[in-house]
Amino acid sequence: MAKTKSDTDAQSFLAKAGRRPTSYDVARLAGVSQSAVSRCFAPNASIGQAKREKILKVAAEIGYKPNALAQALISKRTHLVAVLISSNTNLTYPEVLAGLCASLTDRDMRVLLFSLRSESDVDQIIHQIWRHSVDGVIAAVRLSDDQLAEFARHRIPVVLYNRMASGGGAGSIRCDSAQGERDLVTRLLDSGHRRFGVIAGPEDSYVGEERRQATLATLAAAGMTDVPVVRGDYSYASGRAGLISLLQEQPQLDAIVCGSDMMAIGAMDGARQDCARRIPQDLSIVGFDGSGPAMWESYRLTTIRQPVNRMTEASVAMLMERLDDPSVPAEQRLFSGELIIGESARFA
Repeated sequence: MAKTKSDTDAQSFLAKAGRRPTSYDVARLAGVSQSAVSRCFAPNASIGQAKREKILKVAAEIGYKPNALAQALISKRTHLVAVLISSNTNLTYPEVLAGLCASLTDRDMRVLLFSLRSESDVDQIIHQIWRHSVDGVIAAVRLSDDQLAEFARHRIPVVLYNRMASGGGAGSIRCDSAQGERDLVTRLLDSGHRRFGVIAGPEDSYVGEERRQATLATLAAAGMTDVPVVRGDYSYASGRAGLISLLQEQPQLDAIVCGSDMMAIGAMDGARQDCARRIPQDLSIVGFDGSGPAMWESYRLTTIRQPVNRMTEASVAMLMERLDDPSVPAEQRLFSGELIIGESARFA
C-alpha cells in the first residue's frame, strides 16, 4: 500500500522532533484546524467521523496525548470534582466512594478527595477547594447554609449525598433514613419488644441525627419516652462499648437500635462475649446501611440496606446536569431503603 502524505509527514516529524507532540502538530499533519483536534478529544463534542478517524490516526502515529491543563484552558473546566467525606463514618462509604469514582470516570471527570476526621471539620478544607478550581462538589458531610452560599458565589454547583440543605440551595440525594428506622422499630414493637436502648452516631452527623430522631419519635408515639441513648462514632469499638454501657445501666433492655451496621456488629459481640446475652433470644439488635460485613455468617444482621449504586449514579448525574446548565434548579431525590430480615432480631 502506498504511503500517504500524512504518513510521510508523521515519520518526518518523529525523526526530527525533540519534544512532545502538541495538538498543533496533529492539526498540521492531519490538515485540519486545531479546534477540530480539540473537539476530537473532548467528550460529546461534535465532529465528523471521517475527520475524527484521520485525527486519531495521526495522533497515534506521533504519540500525541491530550494535555488536561490545555483542555481546561480551552473548555474553561478543570474536569475535577471535589468529594467531601468523613473518615469517622460508616461501612458503606468505601462503596460510596468507589461508586462515585467509577461514575465520574465514565464522564471523563476526576475525583479530588477531601477526607475529614469529622463532619464539623469542613471549615478547615473549604479554602483548599477554591485553590484547586474544581468544577463541582459532591458532599457526604454536613454543609451550613453560609457554606453553600459561598459555593454559589464561586459558581460551583454542589450535590449533597445523604444530606439535605435546610435552605434548599443545593441538590440532594438521600436514602430515607427516617422511614427505614420507623420500619425497623415498628417491626420490633409489633413483635413484643418494650425495653429499648439506642446507640446513636456522632452529634455532628446529619445521617446519625436523622436516624436517632426517627427512632425516638417512633418509640414516643408508642408511649416510650424514657429511652436510654449512648453515642458512638460508627466504629465497632464504640458499638461494643455502647452496648456494655446500656446494659450496665438497664440490664432489662430487650432491643437495641444502632445507627450503623458496624456499631450493631460491635454491640452483638459485646452482648455475647461481655454480657452473656443470647442474640436474638435475650436481646434483639438492629443496624442500618446493609454493608457487606453485616451479612457475614456470625452476624446476619437485621438492617436497612441503602441503594448505594443508584444513589451514587444519581448524584453524579445531578451534578453533571447542573454543570451543563447552571440554571437548573436544585432537586431533592429520596430513595427508599430495603428492609433486610437477618437473625439478629426476634420477630413474631
